[in-house]
Amino acid sequence: MKSLLKIISLIGLILSIVPPVLFFLGKAELNSMKLWMGIGMLAWMLTAPFWINRQQEEMRPETEENDQIQ
Repeated sequence: MKSLLKIISLIGLILSIVPPVLFFLGKAELNSMKLWMGIGMLAWMLTAPFWINRQQEEMRPETEENDQIQ
């Protein structure tokens, strides 16, 4: 599940970066650029919070326990 979320997040980032470049190069229209960037933004915002910083959260209780002991 986590790897699927990462893949969807990566696709969302790609959809947020590539359309403006294509628009700048004259290969995409403004409305299609806005549409694909909106889809990419939604994909990133809806999937990234579920996997980003998970490793830090898992390590956090150990770090807090070590800080309290010292």
